[in-house]
Amino acid sequence: MSNKRPLNFLCVTTYHKGADFIKSCKAEGNNVYLLTKKQLEHEVWPWEAIDDVFYVDNWNQSDVTKGIAYKFRTIKFDRFVALDDFDVEKVALLREHFRMPGMGRTTSHYFRDKLAMRTKALSEGINVPEFTALFHDVDINAYADRVSPPWLLKPRLEASATGIRKINSREELWQIVNVLKDERDNYLIEKFAPGDVYHVDSLIVDGKVVFSRASKYLDTPFEVAHGGGVFRSATCEIGSKIDKALNKMNADVMKAFGMQFGASHTEFIASKETGELFFLETSSRVGGANLAEMVEFASGINLWGEWARIESASLRKETYTLPKVKNQHAGIVVSLSKFENPDTSSFNDSEIVWKMDKKWHIGMIVASDSSDRVMELLDNYTQRIASDFHASIPAPDKSL
Repeated sequence: MSNKRPLNFLCVTTYHKGADFIKSCKAEGNNVYLLTKKQLEHEVWPWEAIDDVFYVDNWNQSDVTKGIAYKFRTIKFDRFVALDDFDVEKVALLREHFRMPGMGRTTSHYFRDKLAMRTKALSEGINVPEFTALFHDVDINAYADRVSPPWLLKPRLEASATGIRKINSREELWQIVNVLKDERDNYLIEKFAPGDVYHVDSLIVDGKVVFSRASKYLDTPFEVAHGGGVFRSATCEIGSKIDKALNKMNADVMKAFGMQFGASHTEFIASKETGELFFLETSSRVGGANLAEMVEFASGINLWGEWARIESASLRKETYTLPKVKNQHAGIVVSLSKFENPDTSSFNDSEIVWKMDKKWHIGMIVASDSSDRVMELLDNYTQRIASDFHASIPAPDKSL
């Protein structure tokens, strides 16, 4: 990589994640600077790939901007990258202040704000569950007249299933709206339609999806968060009808939202009644919950690493080439464990390609040429984990 001019990347994350992005970015011949929280300084970061680290105690946008401006005097930053959902808007503001290439605040809202997502998708002809903002009383009542419950209350800016609450009647809806008081404008409600929830993990270059892999949540994040279940996901059978439909709809969403380059994690629901697909939400980053590892074992594509290569190639105006994709199937099962260090030696099938190494957790990924075999193993492991290892804690309620 010595023939390339080193570029200066500032990776911003207020969570411990993105190690493969950092390592790949460094391997491309770049200088990598990390901006993170002071309380994360003792986490296992890939220090060998980090040129310098800057810490913040509590994020104050003005203070962070001034701090970066000070560093800019001696370091000519070429790219700011948000490695976590909660940092997308913060980094968009930094890009706009320093006139840095990449996603600005307006586009970033489509990948963070659930209301902005739905409004934009609807205007672009993409199926979304019927929804309304909680701005105007008359609109809320009109929605309740038109759309039968149950509904889901969703915070506009939380990630995953955090803060989501099911509402079963108009009376309950207004009770919640009244409790929210001046915070109601930060929420929306949408029709709760039972169905299978899917996710598509993809890479985008020059406005086009160059890689995507569709998977199905066997137990949705909402069910796991609110019911204390076991988290599971598995890649869809490649070439199946649902696989093709999901990948097409994902490409439509990326185009509609103006995603130019990077990684995305997008969720959809297939109605149990009609089979119709609806867009739920998206994000301009790699999916969490070890889904990136599952996708990598199925496809051979490391989403974090390729995202870094895409950013680097885009900056250098070089052509990005996706590595060869393999077409296996994979699945993941993860649960809280009642044991601090669970003994997983009894899980010894040859298809196991990864085991979770995290205290009070148990999890594994399996990979096979057969999607049926993946499902068979996941079902077996889920029963064993639920019987012998599983523990649960109540979900934090951030909705009220």
